[in-house]
Amino acid sequence: MTTTDAELWNLELTDDPDVQNDVFLKAFNSGDGGVFDRLYRDDAISNLSGAPLTGAERTRAIKEMLAKGPTLNSTLKHSYTAGDVTLIVVDFELGLPDEEGNLVPVKGSCTDVIRRGEDGRWLMAIDRPVADPAA
Repeated sequence: MTTTDAELWNLELTDDPDVQNDVFLKAFNSGDGGVFDRLYRDDAISNLSGAPLTGAERTRAIKEMLAKGPTLNSTLKHSYTAGDVTLIVVDFELGLPDEEGNLVPVKGSCTDVIRRGEDGRWLMAIDRPVADPAA
């Protein structure tokens, strides 16, 4: 395992919303679905695939999606923390590969909820990206 791989596997969300966004982007853009999925609670819900998935279904969908080489950029818009829960709103631009491998841009906003567990780690509880309607 290279240093870069080791660093990716040790990424952690924090209570700083700017750091959270940076970590999320670094994990997603690594292309490693296992790295990205480690940012989620076991019972987390994600609709990255277009449907709300949890558990093994979520993990499988994330790994399949990231294996195709999408890219993600996001800008933090709002963040609200109450105790061990943070609500994050970001605007995103996702580059989804088409059948020829060209990246097709998808823009939208995402509402995420992260929770701090008993071990002190912040993990994604709800990941809800919503694409803007097609122009």
